[in-house]
Amino acid sequence: MERTPSTRMNLLRAARRLAQVTRGTGLLRRKREALVAELFRLARPAADARAEIADATARAYPPLLDALALHGRAGLRALAWPGRDFVVEIEPGSLWGIVVSRITARPPLVRTVAARGAAPGLTGPAAGRASAEFERLADLLLDAAPREMLIRRLGAALAQTSRQVNMLERRLAPALRAEVTGMRRTLDEREREERLRLKRLKSSRAL
Repeated sequence: MERTPSTRMNLLRAARRLAQVTRGTGLLRRKREALVAELFRLARPAADARAEIADATARAYPPLLDALALHGRAGLRALAWPGRDFVVEIEPGSLWGIVVSRITARPPLVRTVAARGAAPGLTGPAAGRASAEFERLADLLLDAAPREMLIRRLGAALAQTSRQVNMLERRLAPALRAEVTGMRRTLDEREREERLRLKRLKSSRAL
């Protein structure tokens, strides 16, 4: 690595860079603390939502297996016809420079038996129960999706910020401090040598 010449101008530039790195490290530390606080705030609701989703999943699959045993895959597909249009409105946003989105409007997923448009006698209790349980599961998943996306992006931002802080604290700042210290030492030595040279020159002229 090429060494920067020890001049007053280069010393000022290195000192300014060191001050900028110090300020930037402080800002990144505060950002990291805010990201950690936000993750802790979301951790408990996310854990509760995941537990609720796991319970809903455990409730949904047994009636689905019963319905498959009774109607078969083709029979269930026939009962599911026609398909259902589902429109979700999403609003983009930003949190600490992280692009996030939230659901602003959506129709309810859970429907009554009449709203499904299938005759209960033809559908059977297993298929009806499976439909209801999977609608509840899909509702929970849709509610949890924005929060899960936010947690994932916060975690990625936290990891990136930690890497930046470590790079500044452990590599760039020490290198700049060493550069500033070396330049000051070299300039001080030059100044002392110049003073000694001037003193000898005055002494020789006095003789």
